[in-house]
Amino acid sequence: MIDVIQWAASLFAIVAASLIAAHISQKVTGIAFVIFTVSSVMWVYFGAVENDHGLLVQNAVLTAINLLGIYRYLIRSKPA
Repeated sequence: MIDVIQWAASLFAIVAASLIAAHISQKVTGIAFVIFTVSSVMWVYFGAVENDHGLLVQNAVLTAINLLGIYRYLIRSKPA
């Protein structure tokens, strides 16, 4: 099961990075940050199970950054 989480986290990160790089729209970028958040949470879990503290801390911080991206692109009201 841990292999599935590892590969899913990698795939989600690739998809999210591709969507952000494509810069299709603000909404798509926001959705990409949601996907990145799921990936980061999976990496945090993987790091905890594998006792990899560097990976865990890195992705805990990335989760916070991704949540900021979600706020910026999906939640915050657009300027008038």
